[in-house]
Amino acid sequence: MGDRAVAGGKARSRQGGGRGRRRLSVDERRDELIEAALELFSTRSPEDISIDDVAAVAGASRALVYHYFGGKHELYIAALGSAAKQLSVLLEPPTEGKPLERLRLSLQRYFDFVESHAAGFTALLRGGPADRSGEVGAIVDGIRQLLLGRILHTLGVSAPGPILRITLRSWMASVETAGLDWLENRDLERSQLERLLVDQLVVLLHVAGRHDPGTGALFERLAQEEMAPEDAAPEDAVTES
Repeated sequence: MGDRAVAGGKARSRQGGGRGRRRLSVDERRDELIEAALELFSTRSPEDISIDDVAAVAGASRALVYHYFGGKHELYIAALGSAAKQLSVLLEPPTEGKPLERLRLSLQRYFDFVESHAAGFTALLRGGPADRSGEVGAIVDGIRQLLLGRILHTLGVSAPGPILRITLRSWMASVETAGLDWLENRDLERSQLERLLVDQLVVLLHVAGRHDPGTGALFERLAQEEMAPEDAAPEDAVTES
């Protein structure tokens, strides 16, 4: 009986993704469990994943997963929060360059995250509106609000009017969709995709400017700054009304 138990434990360890048991600190073990959860949540819905699945991928026991997180929902929230935090830190707004140059750099950093943390990105955005309630919705909405604020900062706008806000949020949705599509297909050079998305925003701002004088003024200012010499001083932030 004892030999069979030992053999079963070894088999379960081999099935745990090859990570095995290592002497880790509390934070390291917690991060490892979150990483394992992100891998699973990025390819399958939370309803189809069990604590045993996460434990197997992490090379840990189910008791250890419950010890750190209490249950699957708590683990899912922690995994999404981890992905959102990583993206937030990575997208600290650049402080130098023209507005569109800073936006290009931010978009490059965004896709650095998409490529390097595919599991976290996919888990963060996977699913439809029905999956965006409660704590999950708060995490996703929080990172989107943060990103909207940073885009506005990059564009030099302190308070957007409704047309500009809707335009930027629509563009952000396009960027998210483009990221998921690129991870799935990878049939376009990443640099080309980044340039395409920046150009799309310029076009969206131009069209929105026909419906709103404030957005039109923003478009004209961005065009002038793009044409200005490198050492020209940027204009102060403006308020959209």
